[in-house]
Amino acid sequence: MNRIKGLNRSRVTRRILMQYFLTLIAFIAVYLLLLVAAVRIISNHYWFYDDPLYQFLNFIREYLIIFASILPVIGWVIITYIFIGRPLRYLDEVIVASEKLANPTEEQIILSEAMKTVQDDLNEVRENAVRSAKIAKEAEQRKNDLIVYLAHDLKTPLTSVIGYLTLLRDESDISENLREKYLAISLDKAERLEELINEFFEITRFNLSNIELQKSNVNLTRMLEQISFEFRPMLLTKGMECRLDVPADVMMRCDANKMQRVFDNILRNAVFYSYENSVVEIGVIQDEKETLIRFVNSGDTIPKEKLGRLFEQFYRLDSARGTNSGGAGLGLAIAKQIVTLHGGTITAVSEDEKIEFTVRIPYAVGKS
Repeated sequence: MNRIKGLNRSRVTRRILMQYFLTLIAFIAVYLLLLVAAVRIISNHYWFYDDPLYQFLNFIREYLIIFASILPVIGWVIITYIFIGRPLRYLDEVIVASEKLANPTEEQIILSEAMKTVQDDLNEVRENAVRSAKIAKEAEQRKNDLIVYLAHDLKTPLTSVIGYLTLLRDESDISENLREKYLAISLDKAERLEELINEFFEITRFNLSNIELQKSNVNLTRMLEQISFEFRPMLLTKGMECRLDVPADVMMRCDANKMQRVFDNILRNAVFYSYENSVVEIGVIQDEKETLIRFVNSGDTIPKEKLGRLFEQFYRLDSARGTNSGGAGLGLAIAKQIVTLHGGTITAVSEDEKIEFTVRIPYAVGKS
């Protein structure tokens, strides 16, 4: 391939050299023909001695060698100048094009028609450079997103740890069984924090667009019961309650840890944007095709133009809230990504001061 490109590039040089030599040959041929014709005309003409033209031609004849040499030299200089100027113009075009390659853009490089092959090669280099820059930028953005992604997920177990430790500190008459339960949950969440921190050390090998799912048959009922219980400290701070309407032992095939993130993020969002002393309802419906999980909370009705952006990265419904209360705007984006990887969908509707999130996961218990 490189050899072919080299041959293509040399065509410009060969074409210029060929045109140069053909022009020289044509000039010499025309010059000789004109010289022969002039000699014949002069020989067949009857001249007078005092004729000025005769005297001029007679002068030229005496210095014929000089005059016969001057015209070819002048012609050769002019032709050479013209043909040297052409590749120099091409060189200027290539230099300008090379400067564009230093900071490649989407703009096409345009050269003279004779440089069409070189133009195509330069544009190929430009496109590769633009593509490489874009890939590098996307890789950097994925890395940055991952850092924020993990930092966001650190908040959920940390909030639980703080919440339960606060309860242990403030409730002096708490029973021993409940104390042990709170300590167990705090320890579990602390271990989860350790797992997430370990993910930071693996950041260079993690790709947000290529998350691998570790699917298994999961008892969805118990998962939702556990999550709702873990959110009790957060719910109590607003006088809220979480009600479950879930059949016993509903099974769902999914990545348990990833799906728990989905439910954590949705429930956290529901608590943040709910009225005080209200109720968050979680319901599950399952048929032979899919498992449907609904989260309904009471809060300000979300306008349609904002509702469509809830699942965008870094979009926050209420920009006036700090990150300590409203999050970084990644929770629902993360939830959507995980649900999509499971082949499901997540949607949101809001009307009459009700906000409902619906997660649909294809039903495939026992399948790989």
